Amino acid sequence: MTTRTESVDTPAGEARITWHRAPEPALVLAVSHGAGGGIEARDLQALAAALPARGITVALVEQPWRVAGKKVAAAPKVLDEGWRGLWPALAESGLPVVAGGRSAGARVACRTAAELGAAGVLALAFPLHPPGRPEKSRAAELTGAGRPALVVQGGRDPFGRPEEFPPPGAQDPYELVEVAFADHGFAVPKKADTTQEDALLTITEAVGEWLGRLPV
Repeated sequence: MTTRTESVDTPAGEARITWHRAPEPALVLAVSHGAGGGIEARDLQALAAALPARGITVALVEQPWRVAGKKVAAAPKVLDEGWRGLWPALAESGLPVVAGGRSAGARVACRTAAELGAAGVLALAFPLHPPGRPEKSRAAELTGAGRPALVVQGGRDPFGRPEEFPPPGAQDPYELVEVAFADHGFAVPKKADTTQEDALLTITEAVGEWLGRLPV
C-alpha cells in the first residue's frame, strides 16, 4: 500500500484527499468524515488500513471547511458543492468509484451519488434523525440515493438504531449491517460482550465483502 495526500480546489474551497492505494486496485472507495471530526475517525482509519490488501484503493476525503480549520461544518448545500468539485480527482484513474462517508459525510454521498455516477454508496453511522427526534427522519436521502447502498450502523447509535431504519424496497435497495453495542462513533463500552477490535473487524469485513459483490 502507498499513501499520498493531495489538495483539490473546489467551488467550496480547498479539499484534501489522502490516498491509501491498493497494489492492483479494482475500484476506489472514497469516504468523507462527519460534522464533528475528521478522517482520523476509527472506522475510516480501519477501512484505510484493511481494504487495500483486498484490491480496494481507499481515498479519505477532508471537506473544505475542515481543511480551512473551521469548527462547524458547512451547510448541506456547500458540503455537496465541495464533494462534486473533488469528484473528478477521485475518478481520474478511470476505476469505478464508490461514494461513502460517515454521518454527515454519508448524507452527502447519498444526495449526490446518482448524478456523479457512483458505483455504490457506503453510509457509515447514517444520521437517520437527530437524537431524540425520530419524527425528523432523513430516510429519504438514503432510499433515494439511486445506487446500491450499504449502511453500517451501531446498535446503540442515538442518531438511529438499526431497527429504526425502514425496510428496503424494490426501488431503493440497500443492505444494513449492525455493529453490536457500538455508538455513533462505533465505540463500544468496555463492559460490552465484544471488543473495540471486533467492532472494527465487523465494519471492515462487511464493507470488503459488500464491495466485492458490487456489479462494477
